[in-house]
Amino acid sequence: MNNITVDKSIDCKGLACPMPIVRTKKAMDEMKSGEVLEVVATDPGSVADVRSWADRTGHLFLGTIEENGVFKHYIRKSAPSETKPEQTYPHVVSNEELEQKLDANPVILDVREPMEYAFGHIPGAKLVPFGKLEEMMDELLPYQKQEIYVVCRTGNRSDAACQILQQKGFTTVKNVVPGMSDWKGPVVKQS
Repeated sequence: MNNITVDKSIDCKGLACPMPIVRTKKAMDEMKSGEVLEVVATDPGSVADVRSWADRTGHLFLGTIEENGVFKHYIRKSAPSETKPEQTYPHVVSNEELEQKLDANPVILDVREPMEYAFGHIPGAKLVPFGKLEEMMDELLPYQKQEIYVVCRTGNRSDAACQILQQKGFTTVKNVVPGMSDWKGPVVKQS
């Protein structure tokens, strides 16, 4: 697979969500239809993030190659007639609003990577890494009619997760913003 021809490559090594996607969007805006972008990242969450972003915007996700903890994602820019505007999930709650509900034991899904979760998560939050959301859907079905709060580091990954859950029939899903990057409530750390 070393014979992949790319028109542009961007270095996102060391960056966490949402920066690889921010840089991907900017690079795609500067490219022509049919050109291939290579996104080089070290964030394991970028595997699901880049694919999801491409799917949501109409660009063609070609695949990912992982070499020694470095992920190389390949996306072909679609023609303007094939792309769609990126949608943001409309139902949001603030960190403070969720913190006020913690005593009621709400359903909280943390869609970050396991390592991020281990270093600090909201008490009672269930780990559902964004990249595994689709395959864990059967486990989540008991919550389908309940109010669900979805959290990530910045609100971007959780936004995409909320959209997927809504498409799967989950009726009351809320994106928690700005997410764990500014969470001031209680935190559980795994040792």
